[in-house]
Amino acid sequence: MEYGLVLRWLVLYGLLAALGRPLAARLFATLPGRGVGFALPTALVVLGTVVYWLGHLAFTLPTLAAGVVVLAGLALLAALDRDALADRRIELAGGVRPGREGWAAAAVFVAAFALLLAVRAVDPAVIPVGGEKFLDFGLLKSLDRATQLPPADVWFAGDPVAYYYGGHLLTATLADLTGTAPRYAYNLSLAGFYATLVTAAYGLAGAIARQRAGSWRLAGLAAAFFVGLASNLVTVSRLAVGALPDSQRMAVASAVAAQTRYSADAVRSGLNSFSYWTASRVIPGTINEFPLFAWVNGDLHAHMMGTPFLLLGAGLAFALFRTPATDRRRRRVLAFVALPLLAGFQAVVDTWSFPSLFGLLFLALALGRVDPWGLLSARVARWRAARDVDPVTAELERLTGALAVAGVAGALGGLLALPFLLGAGGGRSVALLPAAERSSLPALLLVHGAFVAVFVAYLLDRLSVDRVLAPLVGLGALVGLALTADLAVALIVGPLLIAGWAAHRTDRPVGFETVLIVAGAGLVGLVELVYVRELAGPLRMNTVFKTYAQVWVLWGVAAGVALPAFVRWPGGVSVPGTRTRWLRACLAVAVVLATVPYAGLALSTHFEGAADPTLDATRFVERDHPAEARAVAYVDDLSGQPTLLSAPATSRYPGPERDAPAPPGMYSWDSSPAASLTGVPTVAGWHHEVGYRGREPYLTRVRAVDDAYTGPPERTTAVLERYGVDYVWVGPAERDRYGEVSFADVSGVTPVFENEAVTIYRVETAELGVA
Repeated sequence: MEYGLVLRWLVLYGLLAALGRPLAARLFATLPGRGVGFALPTALVVLGTVVYWLGHLAFTLPTLAAGVVVLAGLALLAALDRDALADRRIELAGGVRPGREGWAAAAVFVAAFALLLAVRAVDPAVIPVGGEKFLDFGLLKSLDRATQLPPADVWFAGDPVAYYYGGHLLTATLADLTGTAPRYAYNLSLAGFYATLVTAAYGLAGAIARQRAGSWRLAGLAAAFFVGLASNLVTVSRLAVGALPDSQRMAVASAVAAQTRYSADAVRSGLNSFSYWTASRVIPGTINEFPLFAWVNGDLHAHMMGTPFLLLGAGLAFALFRTPATDRRRRRVLAFVALPLLAGFQAVVDTWSFPSLFGLLFLALALGRVDPWGLLSARVARWRAARDVDPVTAELERLTGALAVAGVAGALGGLLALPFLLGAGGGRSVALLPAAERSSLPALLLVHGAFVAVFVAYLLDRLSVDRVLAPLVGLGALVGLALTADLAVALIVGPLLIAGWAAHRTDRPVGFETVLIVAGAGLVGLVELVYVRELAGPLRMNTVFKTYAQVWVLWGVAAGVALPAFVRWPGGVSVPGTRTRWLRACLAVAVVLATVPYAGLALSTHFEGAADPTLDATRFVERDHPAEARAVAYVDDLSGQPTLLSAPATSRYPGPERDAPAPPGMYSWDSSPAASLTGVPTVAGWHHEVGYRGREPYLTRVRAVDDAYTGPPERTTAVLERYGVDYVWVGPAERDRYGEVSFADVSGVTPVFENEAVTIYRVETAELGVA
């Protein structure tokens, strides 16, 4: 185990958090704790933004140094700001000790970091099976070789990457700052992003709970549990089905299988066939990941690395939610400076969550107590305050104002993200989802049921008797809609949207957690109506996949606040039988017990037979593919970024059928191993390039590569010259696809490496021709 590297990265994370703390304190000055939990993501956004923009000129050590200098300079300015000193004196007078709370957040980070390192240390490999680790490691290696951004696409030689790579850029930056090789940086960064997410959840939930003098530590720890360890209800449901009498088990298993992706036999088997993978595939045609699954699986993927910054955006929206109307300058800085700057970088980290930042801004303004029009025009705000209008008109005007502010902020963020979006975000459109593809109610409850139970109980508990009638009428309308329009999701998100909105218009203690509840409900409902049409996955698979990752962290923080508050607060008359604290505690215990078995089973099976822990992501190559490992090492030692020719990880001519099986080699060792493990681009690699480039551009290259290996010498020469090929790889995948390969009739192509598994040819362009 590489303990020296672990210590080095912990020190770097600590230094970055120390530099980010004054900035976070200024941004979140109106929040209790002044942004505890957001110091590190704030620092990473500043560092990443500077490196990203300067990296287009040169991605070198001076560029990284410039990022650190800018971060340190901003931290110094923030620390010496007179308002910052005044805020600190007020906090100290009020009994708040930011230093002590900072140490608590640091302890949460270290605990989460250590947990994920332990998980990765016994399974560190970037194997291509069961995920997209070859994509993630290939991006990291490409950045390691790059001297300018954007990096080269390792599966589409000659073109820049057409994928959101901001999280990988941060990983490469931290690796360079610590002198860490990519094979170790992969797992160290993975643990760092997990710990950053859990700590941000802890800090945000604690701040929301303390707003109402709640138990902020309990709320923070509960949010850390829901975000970092909890799972959906699949595991506990299989356990419950397995405990049924034989006479009932088959009927229940068949009913569940009819509404989900599972077979009746799989459901009936209970936990006898437990796999950590199963709980992430519930709704047919979709992927339903939650954080613990994603990090145990171990992809260094965009939808995971973007979640800490999504919570940072939620924190900024909360700060705006809390800032009084009199502090118009701070409100404008948050809405029109901080959030767009974050969004500009978030688009490069995880484009899917870019719009969600402005959705959170809209909801914070729409559900807040301060007129959003004041952000755009003080004169309009005064005019509105002087008018006497009915409540419905006032609510519509508030919504219009919130939408206008979010639109302006979104336009500013879009301008910052535009260069990236124009290059990597094209070729996609939004389409209506056919009714036949919508999720069933049982499947939705398996995925979201624990959160829904907490939120329904919590929100109804906050509604007084005179406020219950309107939500009930709305709920009845939703039931009718669900039955007539085949829209089961209305029964899930409808009550949350209606009760959440109504709760914010009462005098009972409800806060920003309701904004998070409504935001998550809106996302869950949205993917049942529309999807992003793209070629990266069948129909809405990718849309649900990337959206549900956001829902979980938003709802995890909200549940961390709501569940302890529901147990402790004695008010509420809406739900008979929930007044007594022990019944409330029973709900809390039931939710925890229902969501924790997956963690126990997944982690215990993960560590079975563990030995010789390491963070080396590529050690498996020598163990599992020893002959090819030496050839990979040869390519890895090449300087610069030459171009490689190797067999594409696809069938010869992939068909357009949506439900066609994955092409051979997509999720196997044959998925362009030399390019993926070294960062040396190949002419045509992974079939997913269809989603990035379009079908015909990719297939044109596939045909060209096939011709280079099997065509006449003239065609081979033409392909090598056209794509500027420097090396040709002939290994098991090439022989499986093309048979025996020989370049004896082509001059200028000579072997430079050869063993029993792989031959590597060097291409001398000046000497190319027919022998």
